[in-house]
Amino acid sequence: MNTDHHVILRVIAKMLIPVIAMFAFYVQFHGDFGPGGGFQAGVIIAVAVILYALVFGVPAAMRAVPPVFTRSLAAVGVMIYAGVGFWAMLQGGHYLEYQALFHEPPGEHHGQHIGILGIELGVLCGVSGAMLTIFYAFAGRVAEIRDEDW
Repeated sequence: MNTDHHVILRVIAKMLIPVIAMFAFYVQFHGDFGPGGGFQAGVIIAVAVILYALVFGVPAAMRAVPPVFTRSLAAVGVMIYAGVGFWAMLQGGHYLEYQALFHEPPGEHHGQHIGILGIELGVLCGVSGAMLTIFYAFAGRVAEIRDEDW
């Protein structure tokens, strides 16, 4: 007989986590044309991993998405964001001046589209990495809190 009383919860979570991740990418790429973007998508990706941690345990989540990866992801996000700005400066424009990315005349918007996608990708990485790093920092203290003066 199976002593695991959370079988239904685990099965539902395994079905929901890919849907949540897919919705995050929809929000990411739909953010150019409507509500959404990197911040919202980053939080939704973090929620998928946090749901995994709540259902399967924090150690299992830390094995699936290691804390060193989340910290690196946050740093890469900042570098992507800053890199798009410096790319515009190297092309002779101002920081985050998207038209300067490809030396476009004022009526063209290809550089703006690519620049915004780059910025949103950096925000996605930065936000999801930071949210998961914060979650791991707080969730890792649970054992310490339980042992103190209760």
